[in-house]
Order: sequence, then C-alpha cells, then structure tokens
Amino acid sequence: MKNIFLFLMFIFLPGCVGIPKGISPVKGFELQRYLGTWYEIVRLDHSFEKDLDSVSAEYSIRSDGGIRVINRGFNPKTGKWKQAEGKAYSVKDPHVGRLKVSFFGPFYGAYNIIDLDQDQYSYAMVCGPDRSYFWLLARRPDMPESLKTDLIQKAGELGFDTKKLIHVQHEAGQF
Repeated sequence: MKNIFLFLMFIFLPGCVGIPKGISPVKGFELQRYLGTWYEIVRLDHSFEKDLDSVSAEYSIRSDGGIRVINRGFNPKTGKWKQAEGKAYSVKDPHVGRLKVSFFGPFYGAYNIIDLDQDQYSYAMVCGPDRSYFWLLARRPDMPESLKTDLIQKAGELGFDTKKLIHVQHEAGQF
C-alpha cells in the first residue's frame, strides 16, 4: 500500500508545479528585483483566500537561498487578519519566472509569472498549474484602470475566466 501511495505521489505531484498548456513564463526574470511587497489587484477566488481583502505578499531571501513568502489578508466579516508563511524555489532556470511554492510541508504548487513589467517590476500576472489560478499583482494597492483593463483582457485571451475575477479591495490604514 505504501508503495502505491508513493507511486501515485510521484505521478500527480509534478502536475501541481506545472504550467497551463499554451502559456509561457517570463524570461529574463530577476529575483532580486521581484523581492519585496506585492498587492493583489484581482484574483480568481479559492478557499484559502475566501472573503479576504487587502491581500499582500512579501517575498524575501531565506537562509537556504530560497524565498520566504508571507501572504496576508484581512477578512472584513470577522475583522481579523489571516497570514500564512511559505517557501518558494526556482523551477529549473532562475532567470525564468517559474517558482514552486509551499505552505504545507513537502507539497508544492506552481507560481508561474506569465507577464511582468520588466522595466520597473511594477506589476505581475501570475498563474498556477492550470487556468483556475490567476492573480494580478502590483507594487501598490492600486493600479491605473487602463492598465488593469489591458491586463485583464490579456488574461482572457490566455484562457482565464475573467468574468469570475475578484477585484480586491484595499482599505487605507489596513497595511
């Protein structure tokens, strides 16, 4: 039984750090420039972010050379902050925007940077292993509406269901 479980883990877990067919991660990625705070602008909702506003992610270098990830969001229904700490590592080439991230022990998920303002590192489009995971991030809790519209349109052209996007609210004083 143990061997069957291990076999199934090796078959299915690599798919968790995959990238959707027809989508490519950015090249010329510079981790040092990506570090710091990012704010969610829009996302496809999942249970781990249910009802959260003022969502941000803080990236810093770990002592083992990986990336420390602190995700944080405010639930206005409960009046409480929710925070999770994880770790991330490059997948294969560190100059390609493709990371694997874990918040649960040895289990990793895909963090694919599929569009990035490579001049200023002011915005990023990120997806998971399939098209049900999508985030539009920015260095500020807001983004020019025209840029947001253009990036959401691009996400739609890549096959993400933009009608289901959650527009994340950021309240002053919640940071």
